[in-house]
Amino acid sequence: MTATGVNAQPRFSRPPSSRAEWARAGDALASVAAAVLLVAAVGNAAMEDEYAIAADPAGTKTTSIEASRDPSRVAPRPEWMIAAYGGVPYTYPSDVKFTKPGVHDFTVKDVEWQGMPFINPIYYGVRVLRWFGDGRTGSMLDFTHSKAISDRKQEVRFEGTLNGQPAPEKDLVGNVFRKLEASHGHNMLTLNGLLRLPSFTFRLSPYVGLGAGVSLPHSEVHVATDPSRTYEYQMAGPVGQALVGLEFRFEKMSYFLEYKFTLADYRMPLTGRDGDILFTDVWQQLREWWDGVAPRDGWAETRYTSHQVIGGIGVRLPAGP
Repeated sequence: MTATGVNAQPRFSRPPSSRAEWARAGDALASVAAAVLLVAAVGNAAMEDEYAIAADPAGTKTTSIEASRDPSRVAPRPEWMIAAYGGVPYTYPSDVKFTKPGVHDFTVKDVEWQGMPFINPIYYGVRVLRWFGDGRTGSMLDFTHSKAISDRKQEVRFEGTLNGQPAPEKDLVGNVFRKLEASHGHNMLTLNGLLRLPSFTFRLSPYVGLGAGVSLPHSEVHVATDPSRTYEYQMAGPVGQALVGLEFRFEKMSYFLEYKFTLADYRMPLTGRDGDILFTDVWQQLREWWDGVAPRDGWAETRYTSHQVIGGIGVRLPAGP
């Protein structure tokens, strides 16, 4: 595998690719925002129609619309919320370093990552929230399933040694790797603290949050000259996230739009095996770490820095103070 082989391949300039990626991301973000706003409007109308006419102790009647406009029905309070969401990520290009004693010690520079949020497996997330006291502070356990897939047609630069020889100065990702992605999950599990900001109206409640946790990717890495691929779930390193969102509150349900910034450091053991499910794969990884067993094909390291815009729906349940 030499740089000469690359010369026969079509050249791909990075700026047009980046512009196209940003354009696709912008279109997708606009679609998500419009869809969530439409669902919120329809949900609001539907919930207003569902309120039955209720009699008070004085015998007067309250119409469904009047009941739906009562701020006490939707004001922040101690409560739980179980929610799910979809969204669109953008992950910055990053360097990927490979080490395998006596064989590899090279870095792939500025690998571009594709999110493909609407292609199976899609981008999704689930979360459980708990608001305390007057509903102004809370905590959240958040699981995000994103993706980070290298573009096999991207021409990248190399530094170091590959198979004991100087790595090519430039080559296509697809010439050096059969797989370089986390397509069954650039998965992140975080515990977050939340703070509500002053509301715009009694239905619109902005909030911010900050959290940390662990990356649990499905690593799919295969250097073309290695005998087999690494294809398993792993615990790859720490992750942090910051978020700001807007909650559309109704009597029992909420819709939300949110921006998240995530930072994930990956150190993936290249075991050269196909795994099973998340829990068994991570358990085997922890056992090998405890026993001091080195991964057969070395290590791959990178950092995923991502912007994510999400929209979702949640069901709220009352909780004690």
